[in-house]
Amino acid sequence: MQRAIRDGENRVLFSGYATAHFKLFIFIISAGIAALAGALYVPQVGIINPSEMTPDKSLEAVVWCAVGGRATLVGPIIGAIGVNSLKSWASRAAPDYWLVILGGLFVVVVLLLPGGIVSIPARIKALWQRFAKKPDDVPPPKPPAPPQAPAVTPANETTSVA
Repeated sequence: MQRAIRDGENRVLFSGYATAHFKLFIFIISAGIAALAGALYVPQVGIINPSEMTPDKSLEAVVWCAVGGRATLVGPIIGAIGVNSLKSWASRAAPDYWLVILGGLFVVVVLLLPGGIVSIPARIKALWQRFAKKPDDVPPPKPPAPPQAPAVTPANETTSVA
């Protein structure tokens, strides 16, 4: 139902479903999940102050989804693990350039890998199928057409004008 509402809300409304109720339900579920995440985050960190809610935290979450893959459930998890591993390495190697690395990673992924990391196997499979065609898949060559005699037109004869 969520995909139908996303793709064409007017069509779903025309079908007789109350899209406002579905959207409100999804909003409430996501708010509950966010509240649970916040409740679990506070004991782990110990104290919450305004520096914990800077824009780079939300940007990291967007990059997690972009790097891992937006259309799947596993993609953002893979992206979060990968980006946080990169963050822990970059915090030691080049702490001042972490946000530059994050922005560069986001741009590269959006331009070169729009489906994220989870789309790599499907892309490899498509490339493999395109370049490794079996001999059965290739149609046999057509036999050459028999040569045709060129059309001969009679030469203009000199006609006398009376």
